[in-house]
Amino acid sequence: MLRARWRRRAALLALALAASLAQAADEAPARLTGKDAQVKVPARVRFLDSGSGETRAARDKRLRRECKGRPNAGACLGLTR
Repeated sequence: MLRARWRRRAALLALALAASLAQAADEAPARLTGKDAQVKVPARVRFLDSGSGETRAARDKRLRRECKGRPNAGACLGLTR
């Protein structure tokens, strides 16, 4: 009988905890107003140079030269003929 009481109390405590968590989850979006609710989106993406000093055209020319007769995989994908 004593164990049944503790189980009942534990079940009631778990239900109360679940109800309070559900209520807190419902109220969370309502609290965000003004500047907090606004999401900052970057204006545009900037790509940084790789630092090698190689232009895109120079890279394509080098890969065509280096990938002749090689398997069509990795950096040579689409460049072998």
